[in-house]
Amino acid sequence: MIVGVGIDVVDLGRFEESLARTPRLRDKLFTEAEAALPMQSLAARFAAKEALAKALGAPAGLEWHDAEVVSLPDGRPTFALRGTVRARAESLSAAAVHLSLSHDAGIASAVVVLESAT
Repeated sequence: MIVGVGIDVVDLGRFEESLARTPRLRDKLFTEAEAALPMQSLAARFAAKEALAKALGAPAGLEWHDAEVVSLPDGRPTFALRGTVRARAESLSAAAVHLSLSHDAGIASAVVVLESAT
């Protein structure tokens, strides 16, 4: 059963300007491994974290580093959930998190679907 859905779209140019204007923002939003990626990948990961927050109901207190976008051995993106984000997912009985990322024509996007075990 679906327990949450989220989508987000990021304008790559605006996102890049935000990171340039506020240098510490990169460290606030991304783990060390994520922060080393190219700008298109960063924008897609930011969209993913925003989409995940929406799927979780956007509660206050979620920590950015508690949701890390990682790649499975076959290359598909997924989340490593920790702390505040994991606790919220568990409170919704979300047993699986499905993630799709895309970037093209100056736009990065992400879709998240939370699924329960039953």
